[in-house]
Amino acid sequence: MKILLLAGTSEARDLSRALVSQGHDVVASLAGATRAPRKLGCETRVGGFGGAQGFRQWMTKYPVDMVVDATHPFATRITERSARICHELTVPYLQVRREEWSATDSDEWVFVDKPEAASSVIPDGSRVFLATGRQTLEQFSGLSACYLICRQIDPPDGAFPFENGEFRIGRPPFSVEDEVRLFTELKIDWLVVKNAGGDMSRSKLDAARQMGISVLMINRAAPPAGPVVKDVDAALEWIDAYNKG
Repeated sequence: MKILLLAGTSEARDLSRALVSQGHDVVASLAGATRAPRKLGCETRVGGFGGAQGFRQWMTKYPVDMVVDATHPFATRITERSARICHELTVPYLQVRREEWSATDSDEWVFVDKPEAASSVIPDGSRVFLATGRQTLEQFSGLSACYLICRQIDPPDGAFPFENGEFRIGRPPFSVEDEVRLFTELKIDWLVVKNAGGDMSRSKLDAARQMGISVLMINRAAPPAGPVVKDVDAALEWIDAYNKG
């Protein structure tokens, strides 16, 4: 089958290699948020489609048998757009959506639906580690009485958008020990995290639990209607069943 894989996660990397090994013709698409993404083992296009119209035009010009969405669980606009246009074009669409993190009795988590709610939860004067990426920084403008540290993979293109903060550069994975050492050095009071799930980035939450750091956990939006699986194995099973008819 000809498959368009919307990538950007570790699941997408594993899935692309597995699909290629099974003989499928895979084209992966990366939004281009990371300057030096890891290889996917298949034909890869970088830079997105230019919105809904661009995606529809590409799908019409380069027909595929299926679209598999293995983007980040918070790539909401991409997911909603892709699901809607695939439905309009009657192209099968599958979303790979890893399980959310769950708090234990030892965790100090506060759940919110929007980043803007942080200012109503986090006390003034707190030192806050934003593990949410640079693209959402503007949504934390209400934390003007706190000190903010935002970690990102690539060096920033410009200065931190607020006077009360700084960038920290680092490429995952990070061990729990790495995170404990970093949070201790930075004297972190609060950790802000999107509930992306997954084992690779869980270490910061384990470190926060170990250190007694409070966590502001941003909830995911509900997925669009359609088939959803939780991991690569389930995705491969679904694709195989569809392929066999």
